Amino acid sequence: MTITIKDAQDIQGMRVAGRLTSEVLDYLTPFVQPGVTTNELDKLVHDYIVNVQQAIPAPLNYMGSGNVPYPKSICTSINHQVCHGIPSDRQLKKGDIVNIDVTVIKDGWHGDSSRMFLVGPVSIAARRLCSLTFDAMWHGIKLVRPGIHLGDIGFAIQKFAEGHGFSVVREFCGHGIGRMFHEEPQVLHYGQPGTQDRLVEGMTFTIEPMVNAGKRDIKDGPEKDGWTIVTKDHSLSAQWEHTVLVTRTGYEVLTLSAGTPPAPAFVPPQTLA
Repeated sequence: MTITIKDAQDIQGMRVAGRLTSEVLDYLTPFVQPGVTTNELDKLVHDYIVNVQQAIPAPLNYMGSGNVPYPKSICTSINHQVCHGIPSDRQLKKGDIVNIDVTVIKDGWHGDSSRMFLVGPVSIAARRLCSLTFDAMWHGIKLVRPGIHLGDIGFAIQKFAEGHGFSVVREFCGHGIGRMFHEEPQVLHYGQPGTQDRLVEGMTFTIEPMVNAGKRDIKDGPEKDGWTIVTKDHSLSAQWEHTVLVTRTGYEVLTLSAGTPPAPAFVPPQTLA
């Protein structure tokens, strides 16, 4: 499969899908409180995407590479769950951290983003993990421009995360995105500078590092549902995700909205072109 390059009309469609995705996370934010179930959050999102945005929740019934369709409209990964946690009747409680991953299809285009949510007061260690994972994502994003390699992005993320005593999950990665949920290229969050595909204007892909407080090893969750992944050592895991466009001179983050957490101070102001 080859990398698809988006033209101006394609990019406008991607901007709309990306903005809607981020607006779903804005809408959901006040509901992420102790006592709410992840099933309740899933229904809120499903109804908002379908009825308000007149769009489609991409995860619902998505097959992926396995044989079990994903049964919900969002992924909710709590504490030591690394990714693809399936919403259930489990209530969130004070001290939990939860990643909520949303993908919206609008007019055939996909937007994909996830955020970490802190449920009530959380431990200093949990807060630090979530904050530094956000920074790790941005250490990758800020490098994006034509001519660099995907390995440069992975190396920057890995170096930053490991430099703070964390580990980067290697079995899952970012991905190209557009008319399809998952396209080429694969975007690893570790690697060596100057390796993998060279970026060109018009590429769109996600950067979504999964960072563990302990070792990087993962395993299937005890639910045996064909989707949920957990840390092998039961340590906390965090993830943030944006969809990014390679522009003529740099990058544009497509999954932005009024409530999107701002880029860290170390990220230089960008000039869109």
